[in-house]
Amino acid sequence: MPQFTEVPVTDAGSIALLTQYFSDRASTFPSSGGYRTTFPPPEQFVPPRGLFLLVSEDVLPRTFVGCGGIRRIDDGENGAVRYEAKHLWLQPQVRGRGWGRLLLAELERRARGFGATEMVLDTNASLEAAGALYQRSGYEDVPPYNDNPNATNWYRKLLV
Repeated sequence: MPQFTEVPVTDAGSIALLTQYFSDRASTFPSSGGYRTTFPPPEQFVPPRGLFLLVSEDVLPRTFVGCGGIRRIDDGENGAVRYEAKHLWLQPQVRGRGWGRLLLAELERRARGFGATEMVLDTNASLEAAGALYQRSGYEDVPPYNDNPNATNWYRKLLV
């Protein structure tokens, strides 16, 4: 089972995993324009505005193998308190274990704790496994809620 550790997005482990994530995306991005790397603004990932989690295996010595965060964004329709999931990523050797689903559920749980009533996220159609995970987890397609140049798909889930 994975373990989740809340750390600042400026933590050395966070930076290392985000660098791996951005490198992975850049190397496989389907667009000729290329992947645009944007490190998250640290103030957006400080409770209660947001948080950032590192994922590790439940073994010692603890090695971090993934990450993901949430951040508060503008309210949604009908005043929904909206948080956005960002930078969900697992290293290849731990994929296929269901840890992405567990990480997403943990981020949703923590967003609820901050008062969220809706979670949104965006992704690129080339990330087929990610899109399938979001749909299996109850996310529905929505029109774009941001102008992320890397995104082709936007999703929403009501947190009730």
